[in-house]
Amino acid sequence: MTLKEVTREDLKNRIFHWPDIQEFREEEATKHIFYETPNTVGAVWCMRPGQTLPIHSHENADDIWIVIEGTADFYPECGETVPIQAGDVVVARAGEKHGMTNNSDKNFVMIGIAGPTPIGFIPHKHD
Repeated sequence: MTLKEVTREDLKNRIFHWPDIQEFREEEATKHIFYETPNTVGAVWCMRPGQTLPIHSHENADDIWIVIEGTADFYPECGETVPIQAGDVVVARAGEKHGMTNNSDKNFVMIGIAGPTPIGFIPHKHD
């Protein structure tokens, strides 16, 4: 079998390099969607120290977070917290609450993959 060599540029809608698409904002956590299909959506989340992704759920979508850099306080339920760090994979199944705050003094980066789309957003209060 002979393989045809292709370039990364040929697959720019299939191969992504997260450091090139990360984006930080001083005023709030930043979600940069890098792909979306009828089945899933992928985003790079960037958070400066003190920034929060509010606790929420998705009625029919799973949300998987892959922590790339930093640490944060993860909220698995209203009123609960557990530390997460680079190397962790966090799974929130449809209906499960999830959110976080970067309470460290360093930047936080994670990749989120969710589906099926549209994922929706149901906010919850931290009681």
